[in-house]
Amino acid sequence: MDKIEIRDLEIFANHGVFPEETALGQKFVVSAVMYTETRPAGLTDDLSASINYGEVSHMITDFLQKNTYKLLEAAVENLAEMLLLSLPLLKKVTLRIEKPWAPVRLPLKTVAVEITRGWHTAYIAFGSNMGDKKKYLDNAIQGLRDMKEIVVEKVSEYLVTEPYGDVEQDEFLNGALRVRTLLSPEELLDRLHVLEQAADRKRIIHWGPRTLDLDILFYDNEIIDTVELHVPHIDMENRDFVLKPMVEIAPYLRHPVLNLTMEQLLKNLRKNFGGVTLFVKTSPIQILYYNLYRACLICI
Repeated sequence: MDKIEIRDLEIFANHGVFPEETALGQKFVVSAVMYTETRPAGLTDDLSASINYGEVSHMITDFLQKNTYKLLEAAVENLAEMLLLSLPLLKKVTLRIEKPWAPVRLPLKTVAVEITRGWHTAYIAFGSNMGDKKKYLDNAIQGLRDMKEIVVEKVSEYLVTEPYGDVEQDEFLNGALRVRTLLSPEELLDRLHVLEQAADRKRIIHWGPRTLDLDILFYDNEIIDTVELHVPHIDMENRDFVLKPMVEIAPYLRHPVLNLTMEQLLKNLRKNFGGVTLFVKTSPIQILYYNLYRACLICI
């Protein structure tokens, strides 16, 4: 990705832990590396096709002079968010704020905090099988749209599906969507849990009925395996109520572990092997036997 740089922009502002720092102010030095596509501007010689570094320099100065933070960490974090939300062509930014007059009572050239922040692409599965299902899903999607750190880019049609697993329950409305987000995977998961709680989601029965279910399917091409979060989402390749809407919005998206596209995964799920066909109603134990059967065929 191309870069536009601002180096050593000097700003007099009021940030610091000590009262004297916020009252009297001091010098800060800011450097920014802005990741964007410069080719359109290079081909057209049109400034509107690029990021105006002069305007950005004034934006940085105004922001740091109008806001006060105790920590450099807070100043640089909020500055990065402001730039990413304000500049449509900005994909990612590396920011460094130096504090050469830091009151540490020792000889030093400067102290600094540097971070890199940017937009990420995530895919989220959604579902409901209690109450007014469509309303629960509509409210959840609107809730995502209302978050400043999230841009909802594409939403699938709602799909009526039979429940997954062996629990007797009503049919589901399912779907998937694509977002751009400034949130980390863990932060995004927390936001999804907030939306589920707002819908009075109860986690009582595994694979049981729920007012709202929101799951992170993919986050960029990351592979995450923690106690709280598994990305790509576990067993999604065996769930056509996930794959069908994913094929609708991103048919050629490739699973980072299985190295197959959503379209290929759905086709594989629908194939017959010895008279066994996987559908939404297939139970987990049937899926296990099915996968063992496929492994045996490969070995043969």
